[in-house]
Amino acid sequence: MNEKKWFVYMIRTNDAQLYTGITTDIQRRWQEHLSGKGGARYFRARKPQAVCFLEEHLNRSSASKREAAIKKLSKIEKELLVSISPFSEGLVPKATTASHESSST
Repeated sequence: MNEKKWFVYMIRTNDAQLYTGITTDIQRRWQEHLSGKGGARYFRARKPQAVCFLEEHLNRSSASKREAAIKKLSKIEKELLVSISPFSEGLVPKATTASHESSST
């Protein structure tokens, strides 16, 4: 049995919001969010800045349940989760002006 690993992730946006999602390939998903092609509609109005949280799960079911639980948290609780996460932001490159044309700083 060769099951894919699933990841729950959070992306900080240019307006300080936190987007939560799941994927089997964080690099691919990050590029989709940056490019606007295949990414979430959420990013039509805001720009992704950095993956700030990443958590590994053994299957889609557990990742989906964790995603739903995180989405129910308040902004303060999500920020606390990000602050105590052992995730290293260097695993996924941060957005740069070159990564997407309408980046604001």
